[in-house]
Amino acid sequence: MNVLEDAHRATAPDHARHPTAAIGHRLRQPLSAAAWPAAVAAAALLLPLFTSPYWIQVLTAAAVFSVAALGLSVLYGRVGLISLGQIAMLAVGGWTAQRLGQTGALPFWLVVLATGVVTGLIGIVIGLPALRLSGLYLALITLMLAAAVTIVLTNTNFPNGGPGFLGYDPVKSGTVPLARPAVAAGDTAYFRYTVVVCALMFLLAIAHTRGRPGRAWAAIRQSEHAAVAAGINVTLYKLWAFALACFMTGVAGALLAASAGGLTVYQFPPQESITLLAALLMAGMYHFAGAVVAGLMLKAMPALLDTWGVSGNVLLIVFGVGLVQTLVTSPEGIAGQMSRDLARLGARVGMRRTTS
Repeated sequence: MNVLEDAHRATAPDHARHPTAAIGHRLRQPLSAAAWPAAVAAAALLLPLFTSPYWIQVLTAAAVFSVAALGLSVLYGRVGLISLGQIAMLAVGGWTAQRLGQTGALPFWLVVLATGVVTGLIGIVIGLPALRLSGLYLALITLMLAAAVTIVLTNTNFPNGGPGFLGYDPVKSGTVPLARPAVAAGDTAYFRYTVVVCALMFLLAIAHTRGRPGRAWAAIRQSEHAAVAAGINVTLYKLWAFALACFMTGVAGALLAASAGGLTVYQFPPQESITLLAALLMAGMYHFAGAVVAGLMLKAMPALLDTWGVSGNVLLIVFGVGLVQTLVTSPEGIAGQMSRDLARLGARVGMRRTTS
């Protein structure tokens, strides 16, 4: 992991290695970052018209995992903190939402919000080791946390309406999904509901990175000692980053809890966090659009291979080759490459119009 971090940092684009200099440029283009979530949301609202119910469920899961990737993009891409516990936090969010929802006293939107607050507070606790650890050591701590969450869930399981604090009744079989809101009872309506909430999470992340937290995170990533010398409260902003990432991931977990089929322990293996990191590196760690691509890679690609009758193990090979290719030739990932290609295409079209 340390070698991977060093290689990726060495081949990172200029705005990632010197993020402070890039903030002014991005602030001069406020619509460009917000255009990606808006375009994705607009396309997603039309997708159910052309897809089957199976693919609607797959795309719902892809939207949820894009928010989990977004949290990792904030932590690593903006602050330089490697966390391998995002999938575990997704499971904690799902557990919390199910337990809150089964009381029947809270509306769905409040369950989602309360879940985000709970996981955000947990994120602050997780962020405490980040005040003294970084790099490989922080990655190992968060990976151990993910393994611990998996062990606890294996022994307690997700709530299914049983008594007590855990809410699990071993007599009942199967899973019990979180009750959906009345406006999103069907799979298509819930997919659109999920996309809207996920788009709000992206806008929340964009608002943070374009404000004071984003400037502080950029300074911390470039040089923590220089940030302290500049008067930046490193402790506050590191914990803030963990709280924001875990809040968004908790919201995503709550949305996943209401998806078709409910939640099982086998959906959240600890190694999935490593796969999430690899997918985000390929998709574009330093671009929030890369989180959307990472969500599609994690959920849509396996479904596509399954449709073609190809073993899912092929995906690990594809990820391995893609990760090497990203480190060597395209450090900005798919999202960064697409942005550059579209900019070049637009420039060429503009030149042709002026010459004609």
